[in-house]
Amino acid sequence: MKKNIKFLSFLFLTVVMMSCKKEDFNGLSDVRPAVPVTVTNAIDYRPEPTVSASISGGGNFQIILSIPASSGRTIKEITRIASSTTYSLLQTPLAVNTVGGFITANGTFSYVQLPATAGNLTLPGGFYSLTPVAVNATTYTFSSSLAQYFATFPVSKNNLAAAANAELSFRFYFLVTLDNGDVIIPEAVRVIVLS
Repeated sequence: MKKNIKFLSFLFLTVVMMSCKKEDFNGLSDVRPAVPVTVTNAIDYRPEPTVSASISGGGNFQIILSIPASSGRTIKEITRIASSTTYSLLQTPLAVNTVGGFITANGTFSYVQLPATAGNLTLPGGFYSLTPVAVNATTYTFSSSLAQYFATFPVSKNNLAAAANAELSFRFYFLVTLDNGDVIIPEAVRVIVLS
């Protein structure tokens, strides 16, 4: 009797295991969007795409986002731009920043609610721009500078001053909306500061 129960249990377990459909997923694979967004001016991958800003060259930098022309899609707009250590800011409500500041009428971040000692706080970053930027093309060029970066995100415990051969503390994150309404958050982009 015990042998029959064990045999039937083994047979049932075998049938259940064989009836399961195998998924095309392994624990090491990334989820890739149907339309990939690449940084065409990346100078390195650390492991994310990295662009450079030169202190002696004025501190200007660009991030060029591109989608394949063969995809049949265009970038409708860059809906939000955040600079942080995580992309979660792109998933938060638009009105209030998570560190207690607001985006001003001209689209810049303001620490209006923070105390005068904001430089001593641990700041997680914030929105670089909440004003959607119309693109309607397959390429978008984001231009900024070290001066604008530090005016938006003052030096703090988590946002160290620019130094040669070091990355900015916060990475750049983009919320990309395609012409068909698809929303993509591409990989973060790092900025390395050169002398």
